[in-house]
Amino acid sequence: MTTLTPLHGPDDRFYYFAYGSCMCPVDLKRSLGESTHAYVVGPATLAGYRLGFFRRSRLRNCGVLDVVPDSAAKVQGVLYHLPWRLSPALDLREEGYCHEMVTVTANGRAYAETRTYSVISKTHEEIAPNEWYSSVVMRGAATCGLPEEYCWNLFHHIHSLQRRQAAPLQRTA
Repeated sequence: MTTLTPLHGPDDRFYYFAYGSCMCPVDLKRSLGESTHAYVVGPATLAGYRLGFFRRSRLRNCGVLDVVPDSAAKVQGVLYHLPWRLSPALDLREEGYCHEMVTVTANGRAYAETRTYSVISKTHEEIAPNEWYSSVVMRGAATCGLPEEYCWNLFHHIHSLQRRQAAPLQRTA
């Protein structure tokens, strides 16, 4: 059976909701090969999901963010309107994740059929991120204007995971 891939012209775009390190346009540029500042729509909210560090990245050697369904939660992130030509590079960056089509709200408007990524093989427990990954996530959240309370909650969650991971190491020393 042949799978048909839709053809996209040079001016075609897709909406992408970033909630982890891709919220930082500078870090996203590293993978996509061009500046992404111009493609930022703004802060966005994904209802019905929560964040968690349910994947260990071999590249970053730490826990990295994922979104998991949770009807009582919301995830804040950044909505991009990216050219289709960047889709293959974005997929490559998000190895270990799969496309998920979601509806997010930004600037008082709903954006249906927005691409985000979720971890394919989730760990049973959250894995703490390292300092480098944490700083990229927090820089992206602050740069793109996520709500201050959300940023503080994310910071405290990261810090609690890092403390919990460090505690067994401190007891054995």
